[in-house]
Amino acid sequence: MRSLITSLDLARHYDAEDPLGGRRALFEIPEGVTYLVGHSLGPLTRSAAARADRALRQEWGEGMVRSWNSAGWIDLAGEVGDAIAPLIGAAPGEVVVCDSVSVNLFKLAGAALPLARKRLVMVDDHEFPTDQYIAEGLAELAGGEVRRLPAGEEGYGEGGVLIRSVVSYRSGEIVDVAAAERRAREAGTVIVWDLSHAAGAVPLNLSADGARLAAGCTYKYLNGGPGAPAYVYAAEAFAEKLSSPLPGWLGHAAPFAFDSGYTPAAGVQRFVAGTPPILSLSALAGALEAFEGVSPSALHGKAGVLGDIVLQRAEGMGLAASSPKDRSKRGGHVSLSHEHGYAVVQALAEEGVLSDFRTPDTIRFGLSPLFLSAEEVWGVMDRLEDILRTKRYEEARFQVRSKVT
Repeated sequence: MRSLITSLDLARHYDAEDPLGGRRALFEIPEGVTYLVGHSLGPLTRSAAARADRALRQEWGEGMVRSWNSAGWIDLAGEVGDAIAPLIGAAPGEVVVCDSVSVNLFKLAGAALPLARKRLVMVDDHEFPTDQYIAEGLAELAGGEVRRLPAGEEGYGEGGVLIRSVVSYRSGEIVDVAAAERRAREAGTVIVWDLSHAAGAVPLNLSADGARLAAGCTYKYLNGGPGAPAYVYAAEAFAEKLSSPLPGWLGHAAPFAFDSGYTPAAGVQRFVAGTPPILSLSALAGALEAFEGVSPSALHGKAGVLGDIVLQRAEGMGLAASSPKDRSKRGGHVSLSHEHGYAVVQALAEEGVLSDFRTPDTIRFGLSPLFLSAEEVWGVMDRLEDILRTKRYEEARFQVRSKVT
């Protein structure tokens, strides 16, 4: 299954033996659409729709306020966190679903700052923008220093707090978490990992690799839906040393005691602030059912095969790629460069191939392994080759920029 797919027949042969092939039936993907944007917004699963409908009509519509107890709403954030835990290599009780990635990065980095050797917040200057903004805002608020790390400078030995993505949103390159954590601990650096482009696409072993803090989103590979809440991971022993800079009601040890003073809840629960978004949480709970019985290594293995198809055929078209050729070092998406990248993406969309664009010239193909086939990806590259050969992307309608790219 590791051999390179160099023809449509080989793609079909791979699909016939693919143990994940049957998972596509769990998704509601419109006829005629090839969906290569699971790294940005995962598609709807049938179980997510059913679970959200139950929460809306039965639990809220009929159970009303009683459902905080009768439907278990009050514990749902932790239960969904426990469902995410195996996908990131965490133990039960170390993950809770809450807020957004931006808010959670702020909470974790702010909590870690007093424990770092220096009052310094670091972030890569090619990191996802929200991570950079959070680093700057936190440093300003806390009276610390912010340092933007240029390419090639890792920051593990600097002794501050470092916000870093496990998988680059631009290139898809994977960071060696275990090696980074070893170097960071030696220097008194605390790393807050951003798992947004990793969870559900690559194998993560946070506990075994010594990771202490992480946050990630659920609307990408985890298919939680638009605006689905994010999650926090805090290693059990390390969490007890931390104080959230945003202490809220449901992060209290006994929220229904209504104490005027704050006592943090045990473990990761202390990073919960406000009331959980039950409808979104319910949809997410349903979406995660698609991962039952699937190992993260199997997901990454298939994403690697699909990515190899894209890279080897793109090379034949003369397209440059910023993604690693070695599939073991590459996440679930592949990034190609073309000077008219935005227009190319629009031309593909007109043919039913949904992908995305990142300025200035990057075309990204998300290769979600639960619902894509090798034959589909081969067909996408046929369409891309035709668009480039005919220069159809030069047509005026493909030049109009939308708000969301």
